[in-house]
Amino acid sequence: MKVLHLRKTLYGVSILALTSSVGFAQTPTYKMTTDIPPEITTPDSVDTSIGTLNFFDGVPNKETIDTVYDYMDRARAVQAYVSTVPGVSQFAMRQGQRDIGATKVNQILIWDKLADSKSLFLTGNTSTVYAWTYTDLANDGPTVIELPPGMLGAVNDMWFRYVSDLGVAGPDQGKGGKYLVLPPGYDGDVPDGYFVVRPETFGNWIFLRAYISDGIDKAVQGVKDNLKIYPLSMVDNPPAPEFLSMSGREGYNAVPPNDYSYWESLNQIIQEEPIGAHDPETRGLLAALGIVKGQPFAPDDRMKAILTDAVAIGNAYARANTVVPKDSDQRIYGPDSEWVMAFADKDTTFLIDGARRYDSRLWMHYNAVVVTPAMAVTVPGKGSDYGIAGMAKGGEVLDGAKTYKLTIPKDPPAKDFWAVTLYDTQTRSQLQTDQQFPTLGSQTDSIKTNADGSYDIYFAPEAPEGQEGNWLQTIPGKSWFIILRMYGPEQAWIDKSWKPSEIELVE
Repeated sequence: MKVLHLRKTLYGVSILALTSSVGFAQTPTYKMTTDIPPEITTPDSVDTSIGTLNFFDGVPNKETIDTVYDYMDRARAVQAYVSTVPGVSQFAMRQGQRDIGATKVNQILIWDKLADSKSLFLTGNTSTVYAWTYTDLANDGPTVIELPPGMLGAVNDMWFRYVSDLGVAGPDQGKGGKYLVLPPGYDGDVPDGYFVVRPETFGNWIFLRAYISDGIDKAVQGVKDNLKIYPLSMVDNPPAPEFLSMSGREGYNAVPPNDYSYWESLNQIIQEEPIGAHDPETRGLLAALGIVKGQPFAPDDRMKAILTDAVAIGNAYARANTVVPKDSDQRIYGPDSEWVMAFADKDTTFLIDGARRYDSRLWMHYNAVVVTPAMAVTVPGKGSDYGIAGMAKGGEVLDGAKTYKLTIPKDPPAKDFWAVTLYDTQTRSQLQTDQQFPTLGSQTDSIKTNADGSYDIYFAPEAPEGQEGNWLQTIPGKSWFIILRMYGPEQAWIDKSWKPSEIELVE
């Protein structure tokens, strides 16, 4: 006779269903017996998406324990991946800098001939001069940034959180000035004459760009002649900046990994940064995976297999979320358009009613870098804004063997400039073709307009006849995506009264 452990109430009498060849028997009752609601009990066998789970009176057997432990470790690891992509992306950039020997704050990477398609970092543009470095506040202490006029930049911490704007969008308002970046918890004297920045991490990304409206060489020289970054302790004799030219340079990789080494990178951030840089829930999530500050990260074979599986799942989710964003508020022109924005609702805090927008944050940090309100502006003529398209009209995958067309209507609403840049879906870096700079826009001399003032941009392995100046090269067997950048976006962009076409297949 098999007990099913399902308690029922029939006409006020409590019975336990029993199956046997002779029918039902009455459930034994005791002095303290009461009716037990069935929804608070667990049957002996439960079918789930991870298999059949078996119990003896609510106690799982060994196989079930192993199954649910594996599942929970995997589920926690996938959530940890989704939650920590920002930090691992930032770490990948810093490690890329370390790998080429730039380990001091005065060693500044500069794309003095612009960022071309040999640069492996997420969705860089070809239209401004980039310069950046990292603080090491744990060793250097308070650090000075002497910023020249006319720059645009930001400070992001090692978890890619916004800390401060620099330059045009910052407190110096583009006039230049001195900033002082203080270590977490710093309570020492703060000298006068500085814009004070207080991050929560020791490592911080100092990101800068200079406009090239007066020429690349002039923009670069202005940076090299005037930008200085050094420890405050050396203010009386600051070290000269050491600029490392990055244009056309091979061997620099700032793209985060999508294999088991992801967790090793994550562990290193935890070890290098203060424990208070994250909330207890996140620290607990990582501790459940064996990543704890001050302790070695040494998962056994079982856990390594789970972590490897989890990063594969997380990476697949990030890629799905890229082309079909889970957060519908990232759709710029509604559900029937493939144009998306990096920040849902243009919110660079990734919050809605105080709740974290995990999917929007994942989209941004899986595909791009830099978090600042200046990159999602709602004030005409200020900062910059972006539209991203990774699918053809109707949600079709973009095929590098085919020919597509994008129409930019007349009078693109950008006070400074606009540009369309082509990217590799694998690396999220510029697509590497025969074109050094895979970009077309208002700074492109060869681009031609249609009779109505609009622009047609073609994407194909070979230029359509007569469209060589309006063509971006694609690669058969590879997909691609584009970013439309608006620097100084005007009202027609902000209110969406002007909008680009969808990417359409040319038959």
